[in-house]
Amino acid sequence: MKSVQLFTDGACSGNPGPGGWGFILRCNQTGKELERSAGEPETTNNRMELSAVIEGLKALKEPCNVTLFADSSYVLQGMQSWMKGWKKNGWRKKSGEVKNVDLWKQLDKLVETHTINYQHVKGHSGHIENERCDKLAVAAYQRYLKKNVNS
Repeated sequence: MKSVQLFTDGACSGNPGPGGWGFILRCNQTGKELERSAGEPETTNNRMELSAVIEGLKALKEPCNVTLFADSSYVLQGMQSWMKGWKKNGWRKKSGEVKNVDLWKQLDKLVETHTINYQHVKGHSGHIENERCDKLAVAAYQRYLKKNVNS
């Protein structure tokens, strides 16, 4: 099984507001990297953080050992502890339906395919790949800001 590193970040201008996500996927055996980003005109930071992980995992063509590097406690805690209970309870929690349930369900399906190890990265702390993912995410949402200015 291939071993890869997945670095992710999401960003928003306002919350909600224009948002973007970015990821870097690195194969440990070959050193090859893939980076992607995209955005949405109206979203939340949490949705963009989730989207970065989802899109990174979707880019994998086979089951892999994935080390996920993320600065989002929401995503990491959700994946490591909350998601199992939410799924067991029909994607509900005591206060009602899980927020961003559409994305959590996508992530749940993708996680089944891979072995994932989790690494929390402190955001904006000089971590090279996290900073790069942040730049990708910000550039992705800035496209929407420019569109709004020119409208």
